[in-house]
Amino acid sequence: MIKNKVSTWFENWFDSPYYHILYKHRNIAEAELFIDKLVDFLNPPIHASFLDLACGKGRHSIYLNKKGFNVVGMDLSPENISNAKLEEKSNLKFYVEDMRLFAVKNKFDFVINLFTSFGYFDSEKDDYATINCVSKALNTNGLFVIDFMNSHKVIENLVLHEVKIIDGIEFEITKKIENNFIVKRIQFFDQGKKYNFEERVKAITLFDFKKYLEANKLKILYLFGNYNLEEFQISTSNRLIIIAQATKLD
Repeated sequence: MIKNKVSTWFENWFDSPYYHILYKHRNIAEAELFIDKLVDFLNPPIHASFLDLACGKGRHSIYLNKKGFNVVGMDLSPENISNAKLEEKSNLKFYVEDMRLFAVKNKFDFVINLFTSFGYFDSEKDDYATINCVSKALNTNGLFVIDFMNSHKVIENLVLHEVKIIDGIEFEITKKIENNFIVKRIQFFDQGKKYNFEERVKAITLFDFKKYLEANKLKILYLFGNYNLEEFQISTSNRLIIIAQATKLD
């Protein structure tokens, strides 16, 4: 369970049903296609163990489990985990956890953190703490896969204002750069009530990730720039996908 519960934008927003409405285009087929590519590349042994960190409602976890792997999903949102738990079985478990604080009894062959589920914290100490928890959760030579936005391209192509109508709800979205965070403000009305939510994601670069990983005995092996696992290009790639390997901690 969460050891130090603090009300934050991500806790409130990710636990809201409107988050899932706004991002419903991130469908199951998209998630499964990426997992297929990733599994083909990683070639995990039968019954390998995966930790899906910030798993949401568990779409990646569930699909990995269907492929025969032992999977644990963790997420800060009780609502997400409540939904994910409907799919639990002996080799598929879900827990409410804070990625900065979690600890595991049994280590994993792989830890995955997908769809920009990082960079939420104001203090860089929290970023280091998260990667430290990941490092401790991995077996020696285990692999960490993190899928993040390509901050350089996002900033260069920032859409300052847009409106999306989804399920009859008109979402007004504004974006700006504020203290090295990409800040998205989301405003809408539903059933006569006005809602305001915010997303704040740190514009973390490859250089930053190298610092976090190296400080925690994780060595970058591969870099990719999209879900087809093509080469990362700082100016044109949509994603920054890093595969890093755990080395023995002192």
